[in-house]
Amino acid sequence: MKLAAVIAVAICAGFAPRAHATVVHKLVDYKQGNAVLEGYLAYDDALKGKRPGVLVVHAWMGLDDNARKRADMLAGLGYVAFAADIYGKGIRPTNRDEAGKLAGKYKNDRKLLRARVDAAFDTMLKNPMVDATKTGAIGYCFGGTTAIELGLSGANVQGIVTFHGGLDAPTPADGKNIKAHMLILHGAADPYETPQDFAAFQKEMADNKIDWQLTEYGGAVHCFTDSTAGSDASTGCAYNPVADARSWVAMKTFFADLFR
Repeated sequence: MKLAAVIAVAICAGFAPRAHATVVHKLVDYKQGNAVLEGYLAYDDALKGKRPGVLVVHAWMGLDDNARKRADMLAGLGYVAFAADIYGKGIRPTNRDEAGKLAGKYKNDRKLLRARVDAAFDTMLKNPMVDATKTGAIGYCFGGTTAIELGLSGANVQGIVTFHGGLDAPTPADGKNIKAHMLILHGAADPYETPQDFAAFQKEMADNKIDWQLTEYGGAVHCFTDSTAGSDASTGCAYNPVADARSWVAMKTFFADLFR
């Protein structure tokens, strides 16, 4: 077998669920204020007792197949996974224009964005299978920004992982509220993160003495975990299977260390 094939097999092994996993998933209604939201719960029914809980926050297209898939994968690793619904039950954009308007609404109202992600996190914590002392949050693109906002809100979340997430820091003073360890997984060729945003984020982390780390994937642009994004990196948003697999392994290692 060629070396490249061996590497590919080794990387993709990070995606394989445990052999005994019997993943159960169900939709869960919950509320933030008067808004009705519909999340997606996934867990391994073969396991007994409490286990770590990981919140999954969707990208700008809303609670979609990718967010549900990631929740199922986390469940296969032995976690209780809850995929949040930031937009609201039945509110699912059908094109980029709709998605941009919805994501923009919440990115321009960080108080509302925090309220929505806090409501999802609280819903996950109320699940009797979740060990509230071992919790994490992951997010993709818009969801990465949202996962960081969860930390900025002061939530008692142990670990936050972003996959090609937005790193702008409009309220850097709120960095003092972060209790989580942070893992930032980023495409080195992502054209949508400005040097100014990077600098502001790093300063926010340094000023508040946050334990954080950044991993960049060479040649990867925005959307590198989205298998529906196509393969043309010149568009600035494209799937990169190697970066996708490697970033998942990095997340697994990060959580395994936190939750031991």
